[in-house]
Amino acid sequence: MTQLEGELSPPFEIVEPAAWRAPIIFNSPHSGSVYPHDFLNASRIDLAALRRSEDSFMDELIEGLSERGFPVIRVNFPRSYVDVNREPYELDPRMFTGRLPSFANTRSMRVAGGLGTIPRVVGDGQEIYRERLSVDDALARIEALYKPYHRALRRLINKAHQAFGTVVLMDCHSMPSIGVSRDEPRRPDMVIGDRYGTSCAPLLPDMVEETMRALGYSVGRNKPYAGGFITEHYGNPASGLHTVQLELNRAIYMDERRRERGPRFAQVAADFAILADALAAVPLGDLGPFQAAAE
Repeated sequence: MTQLEGELSPPFEIVEPAAWRAPIIFNSPHSGSVYPHDFLNASRIDLAALRRSEDSFMDELIEGLSERGFPVIRVNFPRSYVDVNREPYELDPRMFTGRLPSFANTRSMRVAGGLGTIPRVVGDGQEIYRERLSVDDALARIEALYKPYHRALRRLINKAHQAFGTVVLMDCHSMPSIGVSRDEPRRPDMVIGDRYGTSCAPLLPDMVEETMRALGYSVGRNKPYAGGFITEHYGNPASGLHTVQLELNRAIYMDERRRERGPRFAQVAADFAILADALAAVPLGDLGPFQAAAE
């Protein structure tokens, strides 16, 4: 793992403000763009195809929030290499030589779709690898990258929770402007995911929607993205732990074909600052232990 650790050092970064303005954490788990050489050599598709899975530039859109009093997390390795928005061992046995550990989840819908912890395909369905990987390689990636990220995220969440009695994790992603299915309706500018009312107090997605609509964005809820592992795992409103997933339409801020920042990039970053300010204005008492809606 020496070479891996060298190429991906640091694997993720946390920028804490000098003084926390509010217990609100902004996280970008899928914007990583540092591709290990061994990974590129093992891939049957080129770098441009691999990068279609990235939430390109999302980390840059939120990085300035640390100067406004909000901690920011960015992952540097690509989600096509290790996806931290999955269970730790969502693994497809067809991808590997050797036997997976008995505790691996080999039957989830995400594994079936090729999008497990070690993905089999990129976002548009193209197979990544020429040959099967060793089980040891998969487990080493999880130990070196996935687990340290989640340990650090838990520490940050616990720090905020102890200091403020509550915490809000804003899990920031981007989505292609057009879905895979032709039958899918036109995607809005932003989709808010709260696991259908179970990952946070309802006033949080309401506040996000109200703020973004006032800024001119079209907003959807939970379709086609209700929130992944991070939203589900860290959202526990009954304990004052709130998680909201944001999916921003890439056409708003970038040229999807060229993978370049678009003319509205700076404005979108400024709008995220407005959203952060609006969330910080929510009284902490309204975010205390809260009974989630029944599914």
